Amino acid sequence: MDWTERLGGLCYGGDYNPEQWPEEVWEEDVALMRQAGVTLVSLGVFSWARLEPAEGVYDFGWLDRVMDLLHAGGVKVNLATPTASPPPWFSLAHPDALTVTAGGARLTHGSRDTYCVAAPAYRAASVRIARALAGRYAGHPALAMWHVHNEYGTWCHCDHVAAAFRAWLRDRYGTLEALNDAWTGAFWSQLYSAWEQVMPPRATQYLPNPSQTLDFRRFLSDEMLAHFREQKAVLRELTPDVPVTTNFVFGDWVPVNQWDWAKEVDLVAIDHYPSQDPPQETAFAADLARGWAGGRPWLLMEQAVVTYTGPRMAAKEPGEITRLSLSHVARGSHGAMFFQWRASRGGAELWHGGMVPHAGPDSRIFREIRDLGALLPALADACREPVEAAAAIVWDPESGWALGSPGLPSTEVPYLEAVRQAHRVLYRHGVTADFVHPTGDLSAYELVLVPSLYLTCDEAADNLRRHVERGGRLVVSFLSGIADEHARVRTGGYPGALRDLLGVRVEEFRPIGGPVTLDTGDSATLWTERVHLAGAEALARYPDGTPAVTRRGTAVYVSTRLADDAYARLLGLGPEAPVESVRRGEWVFSINHGSLEQKIPGNLLLPPGGYAVARVPR
Repeated sequence: MDWTERLGGLCYGGDYNPEQWPEEVWEEDVALMRQAGVTLVSLGVFSWARLEPAEGVYDFGWLDRVMDLLHAGGVKVNLATPTASPPPWFSLAHPDALTVTAGGARLTHGSRDTYCVAAPAYRAASVRIARALAGRYAGHPALAMWHVHNEYGTWCHCDHVAAAFRAWLRDRYGTLEALNDAWTGAFWSQLYSAWEQVMPPRATQYLPNPSQTLDFRRFLSDEMLAHFREQKAVLRELTPDVPVTTNFVFGDWVPVNQWDWAKEVDLVAIDHYPSQDPPQETAFAADLARGWAGGRPWLLMEQAVVTYTGPRMAAKEPGEITRLSLSHVARGSHGAMFFQWRASRGGAELWHGGMVPHAGPDSRIFREIRDLGALLPALADACREPVEAAAAIVWDPESGWALGSPGLPSTEVPYLEAVRQAHRVLYRHGVTADFVHPTGDLSAYELVLVPSLYLTCDEAADNLRRHVERGGRLVVSFLSGIADEHARVRTGGYPGALRDLLGVRVEEFRPIGGPVTLDTGDSATLWTERVHLAGAEALARYPDGTPAVTRRGTAVYVSTRLADDAYARLLGLGPEAPVESVRRGEWVFSINHGSLEQKIPGNLLLPPGGYAVARVPR
């Protein structure tokens, strides 16, 4: 299904929540959307209580009027199934469907996401509301896309989850003997003799079993995906030509394997809210989304007109909304969407901001929103070309889950920061990177970076080996190749599955507090190792003379956390790039996030905060 053809030009708009406003505001909304160039809105994401005020009783009249108004205004609708926020009547009728924490506390209604994805009543109610919506709006001319749920990621540890977890484990392992082996059940007397003994990893006395917690996150991803599939099946049955998606949210807390989910959605869509370094974080998220989408167009479903920086929330600086939106578009997004259209007057996110802020349309933010809407249609030709990437970074969410185990030698080496550093160094030196699955096709890349691939199955190890045999460069960082897919350590010396490929044998880990200086003069932090050469040569050594960075052929191993500048020199990168630059065929997107005028391809001068999309032949 080519969803971009159905939607036409680049998507522009945001979450629209008309139920929060009196009807006289709706016509003003549509008039302002026309001014701003809005082409698509997400509708009904949190509307379950309004759509179904009592079980089996539906109120679609207000939504009919909104859909008709939007269609008359030339705005298409990304219609949501509102299952991320069950109404109060549902929680009272089905208290067993409320979320239970790992500590056993059952949460109460009062926020969003208070549901158990494995509860039969919740699953049935979700399919029911999806069918009612699809039956009502199949054939409506405004309907362009289905938006299932919102930001899947809610954990639960209740008895419904326990039963579903056991069923998932039986399907995965077949026998208790296989489960006990995978989980190393002989340790601490955790051998199971009956399936009913197996529970989710609830709060316990000391350290949990890392293999159990890893499988539980895998289960949660699959269970939420089953919830998505059930709704998708109904929507596909009643509206076979309408694309179906959900919005991926990103973070260590999210138990979603995006590689698996990307196979199930008709288009990859993400929400992104950068904080500390918005330009670099935006490029990171956009490149990830493009990787999940397999290089095909994807969609920025949500961003904000404000920036969250720890304890503070502030409006983006002048021009920043446009620059960050263009960065997403340059890296493959088929448009730019926001949460939300009109800033709310009340509720938990009343300060989240909106395309129409509290100040109304006579505001700097709305003027920038209007200007961005006028700009995007001019980029259609450039966006037909694929994004060109010179390097690849291996991305494995399951390794990130495993590295979150509290029993590791150090809790100061998070997976996400290792991946971010690899991307950050390339980004700051003007290198566009693709993200790839550990077993994905690497043949298009000369350089492949492997940050902390803790779980390395045999297929992934063989894939990396073939890349080196073809002459490709490979840079592997510490905590890679350590364990198999069950989080069991590969014995005989680290880095386990990659030991022969890299030509080293690591005898022991040595996490550190402060920095050390290598014989190259470079600074290293967080982690060191006792490395023995086994076919490799040392490129840098620790103060005690033992190898720190090694090379065997085109494969490099980094046993410590290098500073960014040292990492860049190791990769052979040139000077830092003064502007963000992404090539798509003969088109080059250039964005100046800095405070100085810069020269860009095509002999153009880009002012501070400026941007350009120019045809630049090779």
